[in-house]
Amino acid sequence: MDEADIRILGALQKDGTLSVAALSEVVHLSHNSCWRRLKRLEAAGAVKGRVALLDPEKLGLELTAYVSIRTSEHNDEWLRSFAHAVETMPEIVELYRMTGDVDYLMKIRVANIAAYDAVYKKLIGMVKLTDVSSAFAMEEMKNTTELPLSTSPCRTG
Repeated sequence: MDEADIRILGALQKDGTLSVAALSEVVHLSHNSCWRRLKRLEAAGAVKGRVALLDPEKLGLELTAYVSIRTSEHNDEWLRSFAHAVETMPEIVELYRMTGDVDYLMKIRVANIAAYDAVYKKLIGMVKLTDVSSAFAMEEMKNTTELPLSTSPCRTG
């Protein structure tokens, strides 16, 4: 990955709706060169897709909950059940398997505490959990989907 690839990725992170023609202008490459590089980046998986970023508050999803989960189960059957439960719940927007005292950390977006409680009850009804601890965001101070390309180890410039 070279400087031109990094410029393409940076421009797409800022505006995923750019046409190849507009992208080539922004990154100062010919249309054909830009198109070839973009296709190569997509084929390599560096560009996973292009999406619209929605405003959760404008959609009535004003509550963000971070849920720490511990379980005493660590087998394939439990993991399949847990993964299925999470996949069926669109309110769970992020999930990570963690190191340390917490096994899983999830981010939930819902309208209010009552909606969170419904998600919580559904989750504990679908899978056995040892401990569930929730924290609610009071203020969003930074939220970005842009990755720090200037510090990426793939950078060759």
